[in-house]
Amino acid sequence: SIIRRQRQELKLLIAELKDRDRELNDMVAVHERHIQAWEDDRQKILSLAERCSLLTSELNERNAVIKSLTKKLKLLESQHNDSKITLENTQQKFKELTQKVTDSSVHCQALEEKNQSLHCSVLELSAKTGQLQAREQELLRMLQLKDKALIETTDQITEVTSKFKTLENALRAAKLEEFSRNREQQDLKLTLNDVVFQVNKMKDVLSEKMKESSKHQEEISHLKHENGCLRSELILAVEEAQRKDQLYQFTKSKQMRIEKELSSLRQVCVKQQRDLHFLHVNLESSQD
Repeated sequence: SIIRRQRQELKLLIAELKDRDRELNDMVAVHERHIQAWEDDRQKILSLAERCSLLTSELNERNAVIKSLTKKLKLLESQHNDSKITLENTQQKFKELTQKVTDSSVHCQALEEKNQSLHCSVLELSAKTGQLQAREQELLRMLQLKDKALIETTDQITEVTSKFKTLENALRAAKLEEFSRNREQQDLKLTLNDVVFQVNKMKDVLSEKMKESSKHQEEISHLKHENGCLRSELILAVEEAQRKDQLYQFTKSKQMRIEKELSSLRQVCVKQQRDLHFLHVNLESSQD
């Protein structure tokens, strides 16, 4: 009965050892699957790290492009400010020239009024000359009658002639002044046309600069949007790498626990083998 009981216990121990061996094989297979998954995760982490480095280099390149575009934008803004200052100076000059043209117009109008008055004076002098000529005829008639009044009449005629010549000289001077004023007015009009043309040209250049600045601003906003997307992708990749690292730590701790369990199971197996050997020895001694 003792031998039967020991054989029964041995059978139970052998079955338990087989179960433990099967559990150990299952644990080894699970451990191998975990190691394979860990290796896959490691390869994924390496690929993600390589992609992260590529994205970082691309991000640095994009940052360099953004910096260059920012410098170009600042340069364009300074050029725009210079163009604005030039336009303001041109507008100030245009106002000054407009004021000069207005003053010239007023002066020309005054000269025209003066010319009109001089023309009236010339007409009066012409009428007076006609009257004097009539009077001269009358005096010539009277000359035949009165020889004594010849000297006085001659003096009067000389005086009137000198006055007439003086008025003619004044008229010529007024006409020359009017011609010079007209010429000056035409020069001012030409200068004004040139200034207006330059102002329009500066406006066209300024509009082109504004269009180019708006294009650069749109390109910068697009690059900023791409930079934000790349940063979000980089953050997601870093978070995924952190999760993979945590999973790796969990797997490592689980592997350590499994190794501890395996070591404890090995110790149990060793103890059971010792007990089995002791039972064999007892069985042999019992059989003996």
